[in-house]
Amino acid sequence: MDYKDYYKILGVDKKATEAQIKKAYRALAVKHHPDKNPGNKESEEKFKTINEANEVLSDPEKRKKYDELGENWEQHEQYKNRQGGNPFDGAGGSYARGNANDAFGSGGEGDFSDFFEQFFSGRTGKAKGQNRSSAFRGQDYETELEITLEEAYHGTSRIVQLENEKLRITTKPGSYDDQLLNIKGKGAKGSSDEYNGNLLVRIKVKPNHHFIRKGDNLYYILTTDLYTAVLGGEALVNTLSGQVKMKIVAGSQNDKSIRLKGKGMPVYGKMNEYGDLYIQLEITIPDKLTEKQKELFETLKAIA
Repeated sequence: MDYKDYYKILGVDKKATEAQIKKAYRALAVKHHPDKNPGNKESEEKFKTINEANEVLSDPEKRKKYDELGENWEQHEQYKNRQGGNPFDGAGGSYARGNANDAFGSGGEGDFSDFFEQFFSGRTGKAKGQNRSSAFRGQDYETELEITLEEAYHGTSRIVQLENEKLRITTKPGSYDDQLLNIKGKGAKGSSDEYNGNLLVRIKVKPNHHFIRKGDNLYYILTTDLYTAVLGGEALVNTLSGQVKMKIVAGSQNDKSIRLKGKGMPVYGKMNEYGDLYIQLEITIPDKLTEKQKELFETLKAIA
């Protein structure tokens, strides 16, 4: 897989400020937006990559980690956070394989016993009473669940086929890309039900052709004509919760941002809390004028 240089993708220097990154991103997002390039798969992929780059570089903490570790910084973080947790997740891939002895390579029985001494220390009941050399925890399984932005907004469910069981996975409103759901006991069998592995479900939210998501906020480009921008008017805007009527004030400038409070994504895990929807105006200039229209524009120019 080729290395993704997020700075190169946005066309900015590695020392670029947040403002410069934002400006470069907005220009590229408008250029490659699917609404402007219907059916163009290349532009759709560029749009997705541009959003991926902006998601990292516009966040100071993510940008710092990216600068230090490259595009795989998230995997580095996940690996680091798992150290001391699940030692069986060492086979890689989306489906963990192997067994407890494989996880320790050729370390020998001493290493194996030391691990269980540490892993089960402080627990009561069966874990303490059983033979440590025969006790083991099952592998964790990992799979991906792809959902749309609309499904992320409202919540949804999918049926996942395990070895001998069908399991319904339910997502809550506000689910986000790369979110990891941990379903306990649905991984590989351990020495007993208590030590079965877990099923890790990674959420993947597909790019949306109309909305750009950043955290709990949504961003939408609204095309409006010159006359409405100059004289003012109203526009119907599609949101994920339905259509709303929005006022456009007279004299609105190109790239003007209008905030619709509470029309963004649900805040995950919190009732009745939502992000905001930001509408960016894109004013179209008429390119075919009648003689009468030209005459009127000339009159306006003369008295301006």
